[in-house]
Parts: sequence; C-alpha cells; structure tokens
Amino acid sequence: MDFLASIVSKMVTGLYHFLGSAGIPNYGLAIVLMTIIIKIILFPLTKKQLESTRAMMEIQPKMNELQQKYKYDKEKLNQELAKLYQEHHVNPLAGCLPLLIQMPILFGIYYAIRDYQYEGPANFLWMENIANPDPLYILPVLSAITTFIQTKQSMPATKKDTSSDSGLAGMMQGKMMQYFMPLFIGYISLQFPAGLVLYWIVMNIMQIGQQAYLNAKMGKK
Repeated sequence: MDFLASIVSKMVTGLYHFLGSAGIPNYGLAIVLMTIIIKIILFPLTKKQLESTRAMMEIQPKMNELQQKYKYDKEKLNQELAKLYQEHHVNPLAGCLPLLIQMPILFGIYYAIRDYQYEGPANFLWMENIANPDPLYILPVLSAITTFIQTKQSMPATKKDTSSDSGLAGMMQGKMMQYFMPLFIGYISLQFPAGLVLYWIVMNIMQIGQQAYLNAKMGKK
C-alpha cells in the first residue's frame, strides 16, 4: 500500500505542476485528472469484470432452478452447476480477478489522497482547503447520489425471483446494497478530506459512463 500510495502521490504532484505550467495550478483538478487517467488505464479490467457479471446474470434463473431442485443434494447441485457453466462458457471466478487487481490500486489511491501533503494552496471551487471535509456537505451528497446510480446500474436487470429461498435472499441482499451503500458512503464522506471524496465522485462518474457504454455495446451483440 505504501508503494502504491507513493506512486499516486507523485502522480498528483506531477499533474499539479503540469497544471501550474499551464497557468492553472490546482490540486482539485489534479485529483480529477488523475482519477480519469487511472480509470481509463483500468478500463480493460472493468470490461472483463462487467462481461463476466453479465454472463452470470443471464444464467441466474437457471442457477436458481438448480438450487431449488437439488437443495438437499449439494454434490449433485455442484455437478449440475458445473455443467451449466460449461454449457454457457461461463467461469464464475472470471469476474473476481479484475476486481482483485483493482482493489489494491484503489486502496493505494485512498491512502495517498487521505495523507497527501499539499505544497501550496489546496482550494477548489467553493472549498478553501480540500484537505478538510467539505463545509457545505455538497460532495458527501454527490458521493451518495453517484454511488446509488452506480450501484443501481450494476444490479441485475432480471425478473424478480421469489420462488426460491436463494432468489428471495438475493433480491433482499441486492435491495439492501442498493440503498445502504450510498447512505454509508455519504455518511463517512462527511468526515473524509474533500479531496478524497472528490476522487470517489469522479471515479463513480467514470464507472457509470464506462458501464453504460459497455452495456450498450453488449446489448447490440
């Protein structure tokens, strides 16, 4: 984490000096640019993760049927699920690897911005210092809204399945995630440095845009 945080800190500083050479030295803009660059670099991983998630969503109804049919025979259930994955060329673990690669990077960014030592004025828009929490609470609200949109966008657009325990549990978990996460993110953003919340908002916006693009592209296919 220290290594990744060091890279991110140097990247923010480099972008700040670059903006300074253009006559607009601003740490807020540097963080925005850094987030955009990182999300573009990570786009292939995001694409792989979304494709895997979409594939799993498409076979979810069949998975629920098998889970209901063989709920008292775990061995048979695992065999039938393996056949289902093979028939549809789906690897349930394929979406995990991109996420596991991205998580350390995202944590590195978190620690870098949280502990960043600003060399000059750290004002941005209405904020006098993005090293402190947003005094008007605008960024925390935006973090909650963008998190809600991003979470809702990633939810399966499938028919509600309450015919099985697993289907009902999955629906309940999805609803809880959809509403709890944005509220939680918004709440903790009240105490976080504004620069960190700014990064989270821009990251959400990029994720929403990338996912909308990929959904449209995969929908045509």
